[in-house]
Amino acid sequence: MAAPASRTSMVLSREECDELRANFDEIDVNGNGFIELEELREALECVGFRLPKYEVRDLIKEVERGGKADGRLEFHEFQSLVEKLKRKKDFGRGFKKLISKRENIETHGGMTEASVEGTTHSVKKEEQVAFTDWITRNLQDDPDCQKYLPMNPDTGDLYKKAKDGIMLCKMINKSVPDTIDERTINKNNLSIYRMHENLMLAINSAQAIGCNIVNIGADDLHQGKPHLVLGILWQVIRIGLLNAINLKDHPGLVALLEEGETIEDLLKMSPEAILIRWVNYHLRRSGCGRQIKNLTGDISDSVAYIHLLHQIAPAGSGVHTGAQNEGDVLQRAELMLQEADKIGCRSFVTPQNVVDGNDKLNLAFVANLFNMYPALDKPATEEEYIEETAEERTYRNWMNSLGVLPFVCHMYNDLCDGRILFQLYDYVQPGCVDWSKVVKTFSKMKANFQKIENCNYAVELGLKLKFSLVGIGGKDINEGNQVLTLALVWQLMRAYTLSILSSLDKSGKPAGDQAIIQWVNKTLKDAGKSREIKNFQDSSISDGQVVIDLIDAIKPGSIRYDVVRDGGSDEDKLANAKYAISMARKIGARVYALPEHIVSVNSKMVMTVFCCLMVVSLRRQTLDDEGDVPEFAK
Repeated sequence: MAAPASRTSMVLSREECDELRANFDEIDVNGNGFIELEELREALECVGFRLPKYEVRDLIKEVERGGKADGRLEFHEFQSLVEKLKRKKDFGRGFKKLISKRENIETHGGMTEASVEGTTHSVKKEEQVAFTDWITRNLQDDPDCQKYLPMNPDTGDLYKKAKDGIMLCKMINKSVPDTIDERTINKNNLSIYRMHENLMLAINSAQAIGCNIVNIGADDLHQGKPHLVLGILWQVIRIGLLNAINLKDHPGLVALLEEGETIEDLLKMSPEAILIRWVNYHLRRSGCGRQIKNLTGDISDSVAYIHLLHQIAPAGSGVHTGAQNEGDVLQRAELMLQEADKIGCRSFVTPQNVVDGNDKLNLAFVANLFNMYPALDKPATEEEYIEETAEERTYRNWMNSLGVLPFVCHMYNDLCDGRILFQLYDYVQPGCVDWSKVVKTFSKMKANFQKIENCNYAVELGLKLKFSLVGIGGKDINEGNQVLTLALVWQLMRAYTLSILSSLDKSGKPAGDQAIIQWVNKTLKDAGKSREIKNFQDSSISDGQVVIDLIDAIKPGSIRYDVVRDGGSDEDKLANAKYAISMARKIGARVYALPEHIVSVNSKMVMTVFCCLMVVSLRRQTLDDEGDVPEFAK
């Protein structure tokens, strides 16, 4: 039974009443027209009222004193409570209509409690359309996503259908396969709590692949805040598009090397720079006389695209260069995109995006062209190069998730001038960097000397923070010494993780390995679990079950033990490790480690997993003590 129609209100507008009723129906999963009083706190939170436990208890007592003895609230009773709270406090902002339309820009009111009254966020309609189309193309064959498709790109359909987290999880796996264990995604009986679990899983998994998630919570995405949904989607899509632009997947990239360059020079280039090289390579082969330096103004007349498409299109596709004869640039762009459509690559950009030189969407357009039709010959002899290790990838993703600039593509090269290291130090211990000592812009004549000076100061800061840096000098970092650079980066990541833990520990004791191990074993024992660990090298960790038990101890009932494997094979161990990592993220742990780190018992990464779970446990205890927001809404 659906909730009855909302009554006329002198406090809530018609729009607010309709939104309140929609939220009530969503909370009322079984459709019986009631919500339980014990769910009142979460229900109020879903409509914008974040109240401490004691206030909710007072509300429940007041309801019960009014003769409500069955422990349930009908919609009209819930509406009355909301009206009372709205009169008491000004929560009107939470009910404002989000979208006020303009031709191509949509403005949205302040999205957080910290936002200044009247703050607006602009969303480009063209990006909404492009991302909706791309998601539809990528998920159209996924049986779990059929209920969401098709989506109307011109409305807020994307935000409504992304609110349960399933599409976000699926897109993350499209960009970086196997990031999320499908067994951990809630696909049925999608109450608001199970949706929030999915969104938490998506947010923490996005961070683990290098997305910068700042001030974005599950509640924000569930409410469909456009600028935040598009922000996380763009990062996920971008990572997926640029992920395969490397020598491992495309050995033919060696053809882009210019005279005097080596493989090492190519490895130092960002994916964006490689794409521009790739476009110019094909433009030279076309004989059109064009070269580009960017994907904005240099492609706005469509001529470069016209010749690129002609070069990379398979024989017999019918792609031609006739569009260059069109005098009107907008119509020329449309004709060019019709050629792209012949090879299934009309994605991301409209004619206007091309003419305007939209950098984000043009990057996506070109990256998709490369992924579909690189048109690079396999070299006669494949060059040897060292592939990025799982540990290096984990460190790189951690750095990028913090929002360091520039984006870290190749760790040793990108850290060699020290600037990213200083940003990491500032995250570990805010204010520890004396920025007056940092060279931010290098002169041509002194660049190498200035970079070494930066790196020397980076080592000096590490020593002040009690890092073990014996035998490590600034020149080692500058020259990209892999072993020594990894040693410094690991200690930065460890210090960052422990700093979060220390901030939550009320005992005031500095966090350390032994304290974490003791907490793991005590938590397991208190929950009636039989497993324990001796240290972070304990071989019993390799099957993932101790991590799984710990997650269930932190959040009882969260683990589906029917999918946990008891066998000791490598396949079983990896399956359990995948499940453990995804479940840890689902309950709120910002885990960067990979499943193979658990299977191989990589002591460094194992330590971060347990530390992150301890952070989740302490936060849950703090929230319970203070009567604050439930963890799933953070």
